[in-house]
Amino acid sequence: MNLDKLLKQPNTLPSAPKVIRKLMDTFNQEDVDIMYVASLIEDDPVLTAKLLKMANSAFFGLHRSVSNARDAINVMGLIKVRALVIGASLGEGFHRVGSVNLNQFWRYSMNAANLSRYIALPIKIDENTAFTAGLVHGIGELMMHVAMPEAMLDLDRSIPMLDLKRARAEQGLFGYSYADVGAALAREWKFPKKMVDAILHQTAPFDNDVYEPIAGVIHVASWRARAQELSLGSEGLINTYPDPVGVALGIDPDILIGEEIPALTSASAEAETEPA
Repeated sequence: MNLDKLLKQPNTLPSAPKVIRKLMDTFNQEDVDIMYVASLIEDDPVLTAKLLKMANSAFFGLHRSVSNARDAINVMGLIKVRALVIGASLGEGFHRVGSVNLNQFWRYSMNAANLSRYIALPIKIDENTAFTAGLVHGIGELMMHVAMPEAMLDLDRSIPMLDLKRARAEQGLFGYSYADVGAALAREWKFPKKMVDAILHQTAPFDNDVYEPIAGVIHVASWRARAQELSLGSEGLINTYPDPVGVALGIDPDILIGEEIPALTSASAEAETEPA
């Protein structure tokens, strides 16, 4: 199935809820009104409930529980809360997706988001956009599973969804990967252009005419989050580290090669991270 046909399949490109369209506008504001964002979220009780479920999960390890959007922003910060609401809204369209382990998928996505911010901060790249793009960078996988479940199940059997060679395998089979599909949704939902570019070019961030460093950040973050799910040891991390991208961005590889780093949650952590 070619990309245009895939995107026209029912339920592949869900419409953005009104609250998400308004939240997207805040990415372009220098001084975001926290009370305004909280009120936007709280106008949607379903999204608020999903946010609170995730915020109070063991994954975040908050010192106290949060009971409303305003409280969540005060405790967790705007960057995380806004991204979690966007992720929860995306997750709303993908309750059951073939053979995909959604808890694992969202745990991986959350790790990728945390890592994206962790990588972006010391090299002075926009942590706000990096975190959000990191959280939703893999949504194209779910869209592809919904649109062509049999083909994706066959692929899952030979190359699991979080395998390091996954994007290359999809490109070889279909002529596109989850990055292309996810970027199409990002455009549909009116994500900021640099976020769309970051999602689109994440698998080969500097092999195109668009230089968007956040694409490189996601590339490295998703590598490390996949390595976590694959339980790669020190030797595996060293042998698979995406050195050309790391060098281009000026990343210190030592902050990512360790088996335990602050931005990672263990694959065995008992946390409900699926936004359902």
